[in-house]
Amino acid sequence: MTDFSDGDDRGRGDQFTRRSLLLGGVQAAGLGLVGWRVFDLQVIGARRYGPLAENNRINLQVLAPKRGRIFDASGRLLADNEQVFRVTITPALAKNLGGVLRRVSRIVPLSDDEIAKIVARTRKQGRNVATTIASDLSFEQVAQLNLYAPSLPGIATDFALRRRYYDGAPLTHVVGFVGSVERFAIDDDAVARLPEMRIGKSGAELGFDGDLRGTGGTQKVEVDARGRVIRNLETTDPVAGRDVRLTIDSELQRLAMDRMQREVRAAAVMLDIGTGGIVVMASVPSFDAGAIASGIADADWQKLVQAEDKPLLNRAIAGQYSPGSSFVVVTALAALEAGVLSAGERIQCDGQYAYRGEIYRCSKHDGHGILSLHEAIRSSCEVFFCEVASRLGIARIATAARAMGLGSTWNVGLGEEKAGLVPDPDWKRGNLNAGWLGGETLLTGLGQGYMQATPLQLAVMAARIASGRNVNPVIDRRENVPAFGPLPFAADFFDAVRKGMAAVVNDEGGTANEAMLGAGKPIVAGKSGASKIFIGFEPADAPRYAIATVIERGGDGNASAALLARDILSFAVGRADPARGDISPGGVVPASGNGEKAG
Repeated sequence: MTDFSDGDDRGRGDQFTRRSLLLGGVQAAGLGLVGWRVFDLQVIGARRYGPLAENNRINLQVLAPKRGRIFDASGRLLADNEQVFRVTITPALAKNLGGVLRRVSRIVPLSDDEIAKIVARTRKQGRNVATTIASDLSFEQVAQLNLYAPSLPGIATDFALRRRYYDGAPLTHVVGFVGSVERFAIDDDAVARLPEMRIGKSGAELGFDGDLRGTGGTQKVEVDARGRVIRNLETTDPVAGRDVRLTIDSELQRLAMDRMQREVRAAAVMLDIGTGGIVVMASVPSFDAGAIASGIADADWQKLVQAEDKPLLNRAIAGQYSPGSSFVVVTALAALEAGVLSAGERIQCDGQYAYRGEIYRCSKHDGHGILSLHEAIRSSCEVFFCEVASRLGIARIATAARAMGLGSTWNVGLGEEKAGLVPDPDWKRGNLNAGWLGGETLLTGLGQGYMQATPLQLAVMAARIASGRNVNPVIDRRENVPAFGPLPFAADFFDAVRKGMAAVVNDEGGTANEAMLGAGKPIVAGKSGASKIFIGFEPADAPRYAIATVIERGGDGNASAALLARDILSFAVGRADPARGDISPGGVVPASGNGEKAG
């Protein structure tokens, strides 16, 4: 009999031993892999994962600076900041962004379009950046949002600063307004990405944005896995923006704007001749920047953008107009300086001027007769200045125009300034691909043709003629402004032109008698360009103010730029207080009569 028992036991023993070895091997391999992974994470991957873990624990937040304030010349506050409640959402903490926003809309009304815009905005700003849902919340809304916070992940309420404007529409074009950053550049400051950050969009808010914006701060905080702040680790406070003080006299500006409400489209600029400070810069129609700062509805904004009268346009610096006959004083000055005309020379006007087969007609069809420069300025004789322009040539006319401040910008700090146009053959060849025609020289000498100027440029032109100095306009008030240098024209020639301008306003037969201030008031000197343009200065013998007014479209048939200038100058004369420093007395080159060059 064969015994198989020992063999089976040995077989089972061998099988158990192999399984044990196999199992032990698998366990050892598993433990080895786990050990290797731990070693990889703790030792080899320490440099890689350490900073990531630290970043998850530490949150660096950018703190927005307080925007600088804006004041007028006398220190009156024009723009500052106010605190308002707001609600934000951080997309990284809200799994269902749309669902959370819809729940928020039960407390803070949000339309479907508004929710869609907020979602789109969060995609631009990043998942970890808080996006503003709504501002100017009531206390009750804030209380309800905090009460339902557990069901509103990612939602937070806090304070934000909102821009506040004073004086409304009369100062809007000067002060401007702020708005959200719409597009980010790669090198943008991180502060620009903050939901409450606002940047200048127009006026001084745009021109001085770099000063007003300030420097952002940082706050390093420790957060838990849900992004909740556990403790503050380190804070660097933001630096508030610099306050800006303008040269604008807000009281005078308001009076001018009130007066201009009777015009449909008009602009006025008044300068302090001694400092170049812009005292008044008015443009109608206007709008209220405060309504935009409070959050203007899209429909209302589109009405402003598309309005026929363009209320968003600051006509004082961006409106470009043909100066017309107001420019002939520059032509006269250039002709005297060039020696092609003397102050005592007399030229015949028969009502028309023949030039190279073309006829140029005077505004007085039967002619002014024979007249001097003084009489030609007073009567605004086109034939006289056609002859003068013909003698001068376009090059000398263009040079004189640029010397008077036309055809360029000064970057006064409002960001929307236009350069106007002083045409010459090079300009025409480069822009119109055409040669210069002789008749265009005559038109340019009359301030017509391609010539264009802004009201600010026309005011500078008046200030330079009034003073004989290279007056440059400024809108930020500065201390110890250096005296302007003299212009390269003889004092006698300035004197002759100024006397002609005084006759325009004050002599019988002058073309702008409407600009007279009346008995006992300072004498105004000026020159009109039809009824739509007027430049002038007062007092005529020792000028303090220079002014330019433009009526693009008057509200009635009696609209006159000279009348508008008279009323604004009357406001200034009526409340001028040299002791307060709102009028500078200096900067005038005396009419010596000895032929001395002003420059």
